[in-house]
Amino acid sequence: MSGMSDIIVIGGGIAGVSAGARMANDARVILLEAEEAIGYHATGRSAAIYIRNYGNAALRALNAASEPVFLEPEGICESSLLSPRGLIYVALPEHASAIEGLLQGATGMERISPEEALRRVPILRREAVADAAMEPGAQDIDVDRLLQGFARLLRRRGGRIVTQARVNKIEREGGAWTVETPQGTFTAPIIVNAAGAWADAIARMAGAEPLGLTPMRRSAVIVPAPEGHDVSAWPLFACAGEGWYAKPEAGKLMVSPADEDPFEPFDAWPDDMVLAEGLHRFQQAVTMPITRVERSWAGLRSFFPDRTPAVGFAPGLDGFFWLAGQGGYGVQTSPALSALAADLCAGRSSSLPDEVVRALAPERLMTN
Repeated sequence: MSGMSDIIVIGGGIAGVSAGARMANDARVILLEAEEAIGYHATGRSAAIYIRNYGNAALRALNAASEPVFLEPEGICESSLLSPRGLIYVALPEHASAIEGLLQGATGMERISPEEALRRVPILRREAVADAAMEPGAQDIDVDRLLQGFARLLRRRGGRIVTQARVNKIEREGGAWTVETPQGTFTAPIIVNAAGAWADAIARMAGAEPLGLTPMRRSAVIVPAPEGHDVSAWPLFACAGEGWYAKPEAGKLMVSPADEDPFEPFDAWPDDMVLAEGLHRFQQAVTMPITRVERSWAGLRSFFPDRTPAVGFAPGLDGFFWLAGQGGYGVQTSPALSALAADLCAGRSSSLPDEVVRALAPERLMTN
């Protein structure tokens, strides 16, 4: 197999698939995914929730720009990709000041009493909650419908998705990039580097300057719901000190230690000690005993030093486009980031504010 196109997208997570779908409206697109299926790594292991106030100012702008697409995903899905959930932050006594930081500059978030937090999540220990805040507008995202919807849109617009196509070599000659994979050789004048945790490695392969990406492991477990409780209507509830969070999941609870351990890119798996320590922190805040873990997993969330994605062409290297560093925000920012990437690749101005586009520019991270 081989092929020529206008754009080669490297990476079949939500970033690459959504960008490829948008770009296919103007260009011939081939998307290369190393694994057997799209969404194998971080996308398929996401906590799957839309939190408008999550992240720094640039990310909050991207969250806000993405929400209308989630609500009315025309061309992607037939109905809204969001469903009500809500989010409560609880501050343990040692994190009492954290709520003020969360409320600063937040939209649609409000302080609530510890008693209100316990009413909504009755397994919280009253003595463990010094302060609390709630974001009622936080909503679950149907990640699989989103990913598959963008994949269908990409194909409907004439794009191709090639799986088991791990990149082995990248060369540029005569104004075009050539990408060698086990599935064949592909050529295009533009490469979109949407390779997630592997984005710096792809950059090195292409002769681009790496931007300092750090993949960080995030783990989670599924545990039975607390006896005598229907958790289905509970909000996601999280430690304001970032020591853990928990979310209803198909009648059970997903609990994460909120770990951020740096790793080289790999197919992540959880560490038993990290899980044990995180579950211990969680149990200090709740009355619920954990006697059994039904399932555990981990994924890599990749960050640049300023915890802001890089979106744009690499200065000094024709046709090499960055779309990486989404960290824990990749799913919920994908509608806005994919639209921006498509606009920049087509030479169009973006509907996003100029200061947001500048905050995402790759050159801010370059050392030379």
